[in-house]
Amino acid sequence: MKIVLQNLTKKYPNRNRKIKEDVVAVNNFNFEIPDGQLIGLLGPSGCGKSTTLNMICGLEQPTEGRIFFGEDDVTDLPPENRGVGMVFQSYALYPHLTVRQNIRFPLENRKGKDKLSREEMDRMAEEAAKLVQIDGLLDRKPGEMSGGQQQRVAIARALVKVPRVLLLDEPLSNLDARLRLKTREEIRRIQRETGITTVFVTHDQEEAMSISDRIVVMEAGVVQQIGKPQDVYDDPINLFVAKFLGTPPINVFSGRVQGGKLFVGEDELFAVKGVPDQEVTVGIRPEGFEPDPEGSLPCGLIAVEVMGRDTSVVATHPAFQGEQIRTIIDSDERPDAGLKQVRFRIRPNKVHMFQPETGERIRFQIAAAQ
Repeated sequence: MKIVLQNLTKKYPNRNRKIKEDVVAVNNFNFEIPDGQLIGLLGPSGCGKSTTLNMICGLEQPTEGRIFFGEDDVTDLPPENRGVGMVFQSYALYPHLTVRQNIRFPLENRKGKDKLSREEMDRMAEEAAKLVQIDGLLDRKPGEMSGGQQQRVAIARALVKVPRVLLLDEPLSNLDARLRLKTREEIRRIQRETGITTVFVTHDQEEAMSISDRIVVMEAGVVQQIGKPQDVYDDPINLFVAKFLGTPPINVFSGRVQGGKLFVGEDELFAVKGVPDQEVTVGIRPEGFEPDPEGSLPCGLIAVEVMGRDTSVVATHPAFQGEQIRTIIDSDERPDAGLKQVRFRIRPNKVHMFQPETGERIRFQIAAAQ
């Protein structure tokens, strides 16, 4: 089921009575979600992603704009008539009901020609439980299950209605790291098997990038960038997106372009074309640093952290806009931890330039070596 959001806006009255302007939670959101795709809504707390999800679901009414499922305008439909399955962060399971009864619960509200027999409801509940691989736990109650198992019950309950759209609001935030990894893989598997158009809200960029067909990065109610996860990572539209995506985050320096050359502080990185002389903000991805005794960027060495296959070199530089530079290098190339200084050769394709005032991206080309 294709989802189309047209000029979607949500405003709330300002709680500060001295300020007359409304608070804009979502501002003019335009997006078409293709049928059968999993879309990640990504951004920091308060950016408007959950509000957007609630408007798609029908729990919130947009101030402006329209919502379409396929060709149907559902903007004014109540949630129960939209054909939506919703999974909340808190699971929202009934503690006194068994797994079977929790999954079956949405089916018990059907009336008229849609009313189902107890046998039909049990069969559909068992099929949904099998899809999420908890069919052996149907007679347990939520309190007798792990967090990951409870999450699967919540997903099964959303799927048993055979929804047109599946909406997931931070469904993994209550799980530990290992269980989060396993459960997000399960969500991706289930989504592929069912082919249901799915919108997944999270503040965890690694989570969104790992399972989404496309991601939507939001800040302060405004869509910053939409694209395939790797494309957005490799080609951020502005400094906010560049800083939000990536673990460890991008390393940000004060720099300048002078005479066709890019400088970080007083250190020349490489020659560039197409950029006039100016002050710039320079972002270098952690994997863009290569230890090299003849490298162009000398840094003070703080620590060498071995992580198995990779090593993180923690360093400092006078032009760095933060506390510590964090790089990711191959463990075979790790420097001697006893050194006071380490030099890096910088990979130009891992470097981005931005306007210092606005954070907007400055495109550049690498000049040929003289």
